[in-house]
Amino acid sequence: MVNTAPAQPRTTKRPARPNGQWKIDGTAPLNHNEEFKAESDPLKVRERIEEVYAKEGFDSIPGDDLHGRFRWWGLYTQRKPGIDGGKTATLEPHELEDKYFMLRVRIDGGALTTEQLRVIAGISTDFGRGSADITDRQNLQLHWIEVEAMPEIWRRLEAVGLSTTEACGDVPRVILGSPVAGVAKDELIDPTPVIEEIQERFIGDPALANLPRKFKSAITGHPSLDVVHQINDISFVAVDHPELGIGYDVWVGGALSTAPRLAERLNAFVSPEEAPEVWHGVVRIFRDYGYRRLRNKARLKFLLADWGVEKFRQVLEDEYLGYKLRDSIEPPSPASLGLDERGDHIGIHEQHDGRFYIGAAPTVGRVSGEILARLADLAEAHGSSRVRLTPQQKLLVLDVAEDEVEPVVAGLAELGLQARPSNFRRNTIACTGIEYCKLAIVETKATSDQAITQLEERLGDLKNLKPLSLHVNGCPNSCARIQTADIGLKGQLVLDDDGNQVPGFQVHLGGGLTSLDRDDAGLGRTVRGLKVTADGIGDYVERVVRRYDADHDGEETFAEWAHRADEEALR
Repeated sequence: MVNTAPAQPRTTKRPARPNGQWKIDGTAPLNHNEEFKAESDPLKVRERIEEVYAKEGFDSIPGDDLHGRFRWWGLYTQRKPGIDGGKTATLEPHELEDKYFMLRVRIDGGALTTEQLRVIAGISTDFGRGSADITDRQNLQLHWIEVEAMPEIWRRLEAVGLSTTEACGDVPRVILGSPVAGVAKDELIDPTPVIEEIQERFIGDPALANLPRKFKSAITGHPSLDVVHQINDISFVAVDHPELGIGYDVWVGGALSTAPRLAERLNAFVSPEEAPEVWHGVVRIFRDYGYRRLRNKARLKFLLADWGVEKFRQVLEDEYLGYKLRDSIEPPSPASLGLDERGDHIGIHEQHDGRFYIGAAPTVGRVSGEILARLADLAEAHGSSRVRLTPQQKLLVLDVAEDEVEPVVAGLAELGLQARPSNFRRNTIACTGIEYCKLAIVETKATSDQAITQLEERLGDLKNLKPLSLHVNGCPNSCARIQTADIGLKGQLVLDDDGNQVPGFQVHLGGGLTSLDRDDAGLGRTVRGLKVTADGIGDYVERVVRRYDADHDGEETFAEWAHRADEEALR
């Protein structure tokens, strides 16, 4: 007899693929990145660098060390000159790379003595062809470094208390800190002791040296919210709780790149004494529960999106701290406080001790060994021994006596460091770009410099123009935070008016973090088909800014206007 009954659907479910969460799926590696980390502790590559590769040269370095473990000590191979952006996605790493390295010097909290600054300057001059860039993570990056030089470079850095330990790699990266920590008149608390305790206890700890991806931290005690806390994996932001006193409000799960997500509050108050343990708990959650199967889903933001803040806080308390955290309050926005100082700290500001700090802007973070050495000399000649770097690619000279302020300002200007910069020189940042980066598609530093010069000349008549941020990135990965700028430019190849493929940018408009100009953070808007050529940035920015100047309502900010304007007005 033929069975004519309809076939019944299968009830067995296909087993879900493991995400590589150590506490759920076990620690078996699910991709090559996880394999090379499991095979050999990446921190141990330093021994091989000093004992083997520095003696036998670049060609002696095997691939997993060269393209993987070297990062744990701040080393990336840099891009070979002359390879255009169209080849970035088609060539293999060994075809793109030169036999030189970018070296990232880790500077937690952005704090440097003039002695340390002079040592970095000497390394730049002696081993890096004079190169030096201030990053938007408060690091200094040098280029043209040869592996043969690394033992001497480490010797010099460590002699003055600096390191490159975990400056890159799947590790806790540099800790952003308020550039005015310990000196600002209006800071709620100095976060330096927390930064130092985390650094001393946990940086270089093998137990935290194999995370799913990088882990970024920030902490500030200043009401200007000067550490871009909404785009870090963990941030501590000072608050004055009406019952608990001064401590930190905890934020988790922020990051940009190609899938941007703003951090969320845990609604958890931690005291300064608790902060290092809470940091340690969060980084271990990431280690144990973070997604390791796919690297493009391996940041903490993806775990937080799936868990939500309530579960995240519960796991933190129950599995990692062993106690309940107290509820917090949200930090007030700088705009609501009526501050007269922006979070980049540019300009001249009195310290709590009556001396002054001076914030100055290089052009998109580009400096040199010579400039750094002369900066150290200038500071010392006027009684200062401390310099700070900022998350906006700027720098500060601390502890300047009142009668020395103007001489220091003049000396900085001679070095190309402006304490009274134009709007666009102050508010433009740029990533490394195709000059050195293997991921980049377009040039950024010189392109930004040219655009700044053009905008200074062309928009000088707009006397009431409020500060606008311009962020220029050489690829989609958003090292220059394009989604959180008034005008963000993402590098790609575009077609010019003649139909030729040329370097250019996709445009993001109206992004920003909580600041003196806006109460709430928000990501920029993209308009389909809105792209500009690299040599047309000045033309485009002038056009859209003049349109804003003509069309905005009252006190409407550029970001507010950009989100409501018709697409045609933004082109």
